[in-house]
Order: sequence, then C-alpha cells, then structure tokens
Amino acid sequence: MSPAAATILVFDWGLKQIGVAAGNTETRTCQPLPILHAKDGRPDWQQLAKILDDWQPKLLLVGEPLNMDGSPGVLHQRADKFARRLHGRFGLPYKLVDERLSSYAAKAELKEQGHRGNYHNKPADSLAAVLIFETWLEQEAR
Repeated sequence: MSPAAATILVFDWGLKQIGVAAGNTETRTCQPLPILHAKDGRPDWQQLAKILDDWQPKLLLVGEPLNMDGSPGVLHQRADKFARRLHGRFGLPYKLVDERLSSYAAKAELKEQGHRGNYHNKPADSLAAVLIFETWLEQEAR
C-alpha cells in the first residue's frame, strides 16, 4: 500500500445493529464486514475495538441520517454521538457522511441478487456502509 493509501472503516449506525465496511483509498474498493449488534444504538465496545485493531484504519466514516431535504433526521443526534464516542474512545478522526437512501439502495441490491425480503442471513446494513464509502469517495473527488 502506498504511503498515501489508507484503510477506512465505515459505519451504518442503527439502534439494533450497525453495519460495518472496510474501504481502501488507493484501490477505491470497500468490502462489507459482519454487522455489530447494538442495544439502543450502543455496540459491544470490545468487539468494536477488536475490529479497529484488526484493520488499523486511519479514518472512520459514520453515516449521517438526513431527511430528503437535507435537514437532520430523527436519529441524527444519536449517530453523531456514536461518532464522537468512537473518536473519544479510540482517538481516530471521523467524518459524518450523508447516508440518504443507502439502506434502501442496499436492500434493492440484495433483492436483485435474489434475496426475497429476508435480510436476516445477509443484513443490508454492512452493504449500506459500502454505499456510504462510495458516497464519501464521490464527495472527496469534487
């Protein structure tokens, strides 16, 4: 990996589960990782620490829940709090990234792959995290 390349972990935060993906700035690729189960939006911090230790990211991206008009969504403050807690616990920089329609698009993609609405075996959350990474890449390119 070149010195400018970096691993980025991406989170699609939710109350019951958090989608996770690992992206690479050099290859501009991203892969979904297993979801983290959450209780009222709080993950198992030890499990999350292991993921961070395994991947050694340089940046964390957290999906920012926005309404279609761009205003903060109902869960915006909670997702922002999760991002700030990540920074506080692990000292890594983070950015909030617009996640509008990422879950919808992820479920549509899974449906195209043959999943019939049962996302238990293949949750859409980590695929949504991949889409958040792609949104961030597009924003960075501008």
